[in-house]
Amino acid sequence: MDYQRYIDWADDRIVNDSRKVVLVFLVVTVIFSAGLGSVSTNSGTSQFTTDLPAEEALQEVNDKFSPTFSPDTGSTQLIQQENNVLSKPALLRMLRSQHRLEQHGQLRVTSTSSAASIVAQQLNPEATTTEQQIYAVESATSGEIDAAARRAAEQNPRFESLLSKDFNRKAASASATIGVVTHEVPAGISSGSGQGGSSPLTSIQKQAGFTVASADNGGITLFGSGIVADEFSNVVGDSLILTVPAAVLFILFFLTIAYRDLADMALGLLALFMAVVWTFGFMGLAGIPFSQMLIAVPPLLLAVGIDFGIHAVNRYREERETGASIQQSMRITTDQLLVAFFIVTGTTVIGFAANLTSALPPIQDFGYVASVGIIFTFLIFGVFLPAAKVELDRLRQKYPIPTFSETPLGAEDSALSGVLRGGVVIANRAPVIFLVLILVSTVGASYYATGVSTSFSQEDFLPPEENPDFVEALPEPFAPSEYTVTEVTNFLDDRFDTTQSSQATVYVEGPMRNDAALEQIYRAGDNPPDSFVREDRRADSTSIVTVIQDRAAEDPEFRRMVERNDRNDNGVPDDNLEQIYEYLLDSPARSTAIEYITEDYRSARVVYTVESDATDAEVTEDTRSVADDFRYEATATGSIIVFQAVSDLILESAIQSLAIALVGSALFLILMYNMLEGRPSLGLVNIIPVVVTVAWLGGTMRLLSIPFNALTATMLAITIGLGVDYSVHVTHRFADEFDENDLETALDLTVRGTGGALFGSMLTTTFGIGVLGLAVFPAIGQFGILTAMSIGYAFLASILVIPSALVVWDRVFNADWSVRGVLGFGRSRPPTPVDGDD
Repeated sequence: MDYQRYIDWADDRIVNDSRKVVLVFLVVTVIFSAGLGSVSTNSGTSQFTTDLPAEEALQEVNDKFSPTFSPDTGSTQLIQQENNVLSKPALLRMLRSQHRLEQHGQLRVTSTSSAASIVAQQLNPEATTTEQQIYAVESATSGEIDAAARRAAEQNPRFESLLSKDFNRKAASASATIGVVTHEVPAGISSGSGQGGSSPLTSIQKQAGFTVASADNGGITLFGSGIVADEFSNVVGDSLILTVPAAVLFILFFLTIAYRDLADMALGLLALFMAVVWTFGFMGLAGIPFSQMLIAVPPLLLAVGIDFGIHAVNRYREERETGASIQQSMRITTDQLLVAFFIVTGTTVIGFAANLTSALPPIQDFGYVASVGIIFTFLIFGVFLPAAKVELDRLRQKYPIPTFSETPLGAEDSALSGVLRGGVVIANRAPVIFLVLILVSTVGASYYATGVSTSFSQEDFLPPEENPDFVEALPEPFAPSEYTVTEVTNFLDDRFDTTQSSQATVYVEGPMRNDAALEQIYRAGDNPPDSFVREDRRADSTSIVTVIQDRAAEDPEFRRMVERNDRNDNGVPDDNLEQIYEYLLDSPARSTAIEYITEDYRSARVVYTVESDATDAEVTEDTRSVADDFRYEATATGSIIVFQAVSDLILESAIQSLAIALVGSALFLILMYNMLEGRPSLGLVNIIPVVVTVAWLGGTMRLLSIPFNALTATMLAITIGLGVDYSVHVTHRFADEFDENDLETALDLTVRGTGGALFGSMLTTTFGIGVLGLAVFPAIGQFGILTAMSIGYAFLASILVIPSALVVWDRVFNADWSVRGVLGFGRSRPPTPVDGDD
């Protein structure tokens, strides 16, 4: 066939021009290494939200409504925990912390606020500065302070939102409170959410932490986007420092067992290094930033590269044991393995490239980079490594280079050989029954896997609240950084009814001058959905309507204006709205008003308080339902809605890429086996263990409560890529052996030869990648565990399931030669004559 001509050409280059081939690959490695310095980084959750409608709406809200949402300001939270944060000593500690921060010029503080400030102004309404508020509290008795706190709870709706859920109005006590410090950042630089791995607030909040810690702060903890950004940056580095050395040790240990020769192992390691340099150099040259998603790429290159390397050397050793020369042994090896490697590469690229259909850019980048990396791995291990091995063995004939072992794994007299033949024994005795059991387990696992949840949150990118004791006890440089974000966010969620994460926003676009505009916003709060906090049977919300009502309560002239234009006496003006807005924006309430309506009166935002125990899915569905009830164009947005939209897309991407990868891989395998072997039906046999592996992995994810998140969403497509790698080696080797041997002998030679290499590859990659489970970055840990399991499942399915599948395949497709020929199942062998036949 035509393809053999290309293989023969490659054989000639590898065997006859081995030195030139090695030199060319080393030069290309140098070229790609030039791109390593250009690799940028992109981390956190913000990379996933680009171009989502909810995120675009949130960005418009951030751009249009100021100062709270101004990109030129940022805030720090002062979280105070005490027996009673409303006691006189606790109030003074909070106010003095605010004052110290205000006095520190480098912190760019523009304002501070807290429950302590509100109590102080109840004691003295003229106390507008923090210094005056400190004096007001110092001068008051405990009884006066308690009375002021009770008045604040009655008169100021914001007061209670700054206190923990256990606030007791009668006793004027609470165990925790939040103060807010607003900073000015350089013009034109967004304060960010802390999710992108960097923030101009990081240095400010670190310095603020030192400032507060140097005083008697009564357990005040600082929290903000700059601190989150800093921990986002540290967590990946800490994970790599912890896991890479362990992975290297495991890989070296098992490669030593697999190769049993230092020179051969050095070639394999060099090839792995080249694959990583090519891939990351390509990223730098192509301008693709390194993100958390791409952390999965090096383990994949290692998994496939280790497998290719062990297979190439092991197959070559098999031929050398027969007494064949270096050139002849390598020709036979590359004749077989170049085809197998090509099939593996094609199906693996299809599996990874299926991620290009995702709507999430980081998942698209992963599919692109992983596909390119696998192609590089094919070239390096399919061409460079064999050529380098030829050169090495030629040098061994001239020089006394130590040789420790040239025996292939799974040799006939080895203990491993007997273990690997387990699948052949089952295939010889009860293949159909075994396949039925596998089918039942696969269907059951698939059904069970439908319950796998999805997740997308900051916590996916941050370490757990507590690391295992052995991790905390590690010496430098392996000891992880001190992390607080997860603990603080859990504390806020547990102790406070209202936090930034328990709000949902509806962004309204339309002429707010129209008479019905405010009534529409007001009526949207009637009969709120279950996830919304209710107050007098209405949704607890903040909008331009509530700003108008608050101002009317304080300003008699404005109140009369509102009453004159209120047709139904519900406190919401219906006429002359432009006049209402102009008065409001000229009043002291302007700074609050422009947080909820734009100065051109064409956009508004409504912020709803949602139940802290409501799920993101429930909040998203309910907020979208409320937005749909607006007659103007209204969009549900806010961090909850954006994250839920990403979570939905993650699940959609996982299912979509799985379907594309499975169908694409099956069609490719059928085509390749028809073209290469004349047996397209072998492509179907080849895909069986892959389906089994995917089902088992999906069931395992649910069993271990591992959700589809930003990193694990790619696991199903990855499993197809890795599963095909193992099954192709077994099936293709069988096809070669079946041309010259009977069924049982072909199976036996396959599992002992290829199975031995697969076993060595499986141990190396399973332990080498499995150590990622130690990572302080939860998503990396989950990815490592799942990848190790997928490799283990792929090995077991290939060694145990394929032999029985091939026996049944032979019975079906080789049972009647004439029927096979008519049905066009490709090349076949005539039936063996029996006594009495002519």
